[in-house]
This record gives sequence, C-alpha cells and structure tokens, in this order.
Amino acid sequence: MEFQFDWPVFFETIPMLMRGLKFTIIITLGGLGAGFLLGAFFGLMKLARHAIPRTLAIIYIEAIRGTPMLVQAMFLYYGLPMALGLRIPPLTAGIIIIAVNSGAYIAEIVRGSVQSIDPGQAEAGRSIGLTRGKTMLYIIWPQAFKRMIPPLGNQFIISLKDTSLLMVIGVGELLRTGQEIVAVSYKAFEVYLAVAVVYLVMTLSIARGLRILENHLEMKTKR
Repeated sequence: MEFQFDWPVFFETIPMLMRGLKFTIIITLGGLGAGFLLGAFFGLMKLARHAIPRTLAIIYIEAIRGTPMLVQAMFLYYGLPMALGLRIPPLTAGIIIIAVNSGAYIAEIVRGSVQSIDPGQAEAGRSIGLTRGKTMLYIIWPQAFKRMIPPLGNQFIISLKDTSLLMVIGVGELLRTGQEIVAVSYKAFEVYLAVAVVYLVMTLSIARGLRILENHLEMKTKR
C-alpha cells in the first residue's frame, strides 16, 4: 500500500502536543535550576583543600556520569519506593532525575571554569584583605560564570532532549503525549515528525538566545 503523508494530521498534532510541552518545560527548568545549585556545590567541593569533600564530590560526579539516565530514572521511580516504602509523583521524580543528572555535568563545568581563571586573581583578592570565600564570590565567580555560559547552554539543550526518556516512568512530557496521539490516530510518521519539529524549534531557539547572550556579554566586557 502506497504511503501518503497526511498534512492535516501533522498540523492538528502540533497544538495537541502543547500539553506535553508544558511538562517538558517545567521539568527542564526546574531540573536545571536545581541541577545548577547541585553542580555549583559539588564543583566547588571538588576544588576544596580537604580530601573528604573532594572525595564526596568525585563519587557523586563519577557515579552519575558513569550510569545511564534511564537507569537512574528507573532506580528512583521504581527501585527506591520498594526499598523505602515511599512513592514519588512522576513530575517530581522527573525534576529530581534531571537535577541529579545535570548536576554532575554542571559540577565539571563549574570546576573547569573556576580553574581557568588566572591564579593571580585569587592572590590579588587576598592581598587586599579579602577572605578566600569573598575572593571567590566577588572576583573569581563573576569571571568564571561568563565562561560557563556556552557549556551551560549545551547542557540546557541536552537536558531538554533527555526529558524524553522520562516517558518510561509515566511523565506526560512531549514524547509521551505524541505516543498517546499515535495510539489513537495510528499516524506514527506524521505525529513523531511533529514531535521532532517541536523539539527542533525549542533547541534552535535556545541556541539562538544563548548566542545573543554571549555576544552581549562579550561587547559588555570590551567596553
């Protein structure tokens, strides 16, 4: 039987996907917000002078980066409830998974960005009487944060796409919504193409926004 692309289904699907898109955005923003806090905390811990915080940071980073996010999702949503007797709502579980997963990668971004700042900057801060903490807060961190923006933008896009894996724990995100539409319409090609287009529009928009932000910061620095 000859395949015929059904344009009406394609165009009708996109508005129907907005319900799932809402959850995708909530999970991405919530997860990355918490993930940045986790990443900043463990990234700075990895730079600590003492061995204990450094070791804890390394364990977290390597454990998360060394296991697939799909396994982490299954462990959190299905494994922990059986062990601890508690049930985590799918949306909450999705935010936690994205936060924990992205936090490990952001920790390395933070560590690398801070270490890329000239050590003389820290020495200059201490020479004018600033403590180690204030030197980090007022001198090192603002410069390092500017260098974090490109890799953080890449992580934003990666985490956005990774939300599609959360369909396995019942999160009604974009791909899951598309799957439900296919189950009713039997138009897999048109529906999944619409899902792909929505993802593409989001990722291209984020990439464009980040380029504008980078250019703005670069021009501001030159002034």
